[in-house]
Amino acid sequence: MRIQRDRDAVIAGLTLPWNSGVVDGPVNRIKMLKRQMFGRAGFQRLRKRVLMS
Repeated sequence: MRIQRDRDAVIAGLTLPWNSGVVDGPVNRIKMLKRQMFGRAGFQRLRKRVLMS
């Protein structure tokens, strides 16, 4: 089972006082933009869209 395999990470996530919540939003937004533009444009156009949004 996956939870058993990642037991240390699960315990750390539930018990440690810090998290990655601050960066999760921007990272997910960039991944969404990348998925939307997959195969449509090069890096420069993706970069421009990320910076403009």
